[in-house]
Amino acid sequence: MTATPYSLVGDIGGTNARFALVEQGSVQPRAIEVLVCGKYSNLDDAVRDYLSRVGVPEVDRACLAVASPVRGTRVRMTNNHWCFDTEAIRQLFGWSAFKVINDFTAMALGVPHVADEQLVHVCGGPGDNRRPRLVIGPGTGLGVSGLVPIEKGWVPLTTEGGHVDFAPTDDTEMAVLRILKARFGRVSVERILCGQGLLNLYQAHAEIQGVAAPLDAPEKITAAALEHTDSLACHTLRHFCEILGRVAGNGVLTLGSTGGVYLCGGILPRFLEFFLESRFRNGFEDKGRMRPILESTPVYVVSEPYTGLLGAAEALGNPEV
Repeated sequence: MTATPYSLVGDIGGTNARFALVEQGSVQPRAIEVLVCGKYSNLDDAVRDYLSRVGVPEVDRACLAVASPVRGTRVRMTNNHWCFDTEAIRQLFGWSAFKVINDFTAMALGVPHVADEQLVHVCGGPGDNRRPRLVIGPGTGLGVSGLVPIEKGWVPLTTEGGHVDFAPTDDTEMAVLRILKARFGRVSVERILCGQGLLNLYQAHAEIQGVAAPLDAPEKITAAALEHTDSLACHTLRHFCEILGRVAGNGVLTLGSTGGVYLCGGILPRFLEFFLESRFRNGFEDKGRMRPILESTPVYVVSEPYTGLLGAAEALGNPEV
């Protein structure tokens, strides 16, 4: 590549690390590469390999989004073996600045930069652009963030909203809660609204119905539901979507995020048509006297696969991060 001054951005999960370059003043990622974390001893090895692959000997600044809590300078990845000190890495590569942010904070920051054609309208609208936005999505866990508008941009909210209590609304969900409570003690919504959570919900429904639960992985449940080869899988995935709707609706009421709800992550785009036909909207809008607020709040599925990289690029120049 040319001698254009680039910054490095990354979105690092438990399995894969996505890296890209951005030019100064831009948030559009270039030279995107997806590297398998397990092939590298640590972050510095992966960065060196990435820069070598794209033919850029050095960059001036970097911002990485990580699927891990970010406190101080020490980062220990939650679902892979990488562990590093941000200041040591900055000095090693000679970067003038190095930011590390939570992956869902990056997801939130990326949302305003997602092209309209990558937003699939689910329900609601028109919304209020002056109000906060809710960013939520099931993946390895349940990520929850928000964006608060300020005069010249956005302030992202770093939350642990995926760990709020699961609140059952009928006898079946009371039974789900009882079953999961026996397994886990406290039951957060993340125990249901994530990849492993879909399996938890499937097994709970099997116990409630007194039937076998032959499927042992979330991707198998999703495939069986889409192919209509397992009625329990269909029932479970529908329920998963409805619970997600209720949790998202609760988030709107809590945050006042009538600017919109943005459903992110890799899970929902895999069964988008099923999701759009599900009872998500029913769960989202079923808030009694508050229903008109939810009906006027737009909800979108974000299909852009590199939203986290957009957010990492935004964070480079965002003084609120």
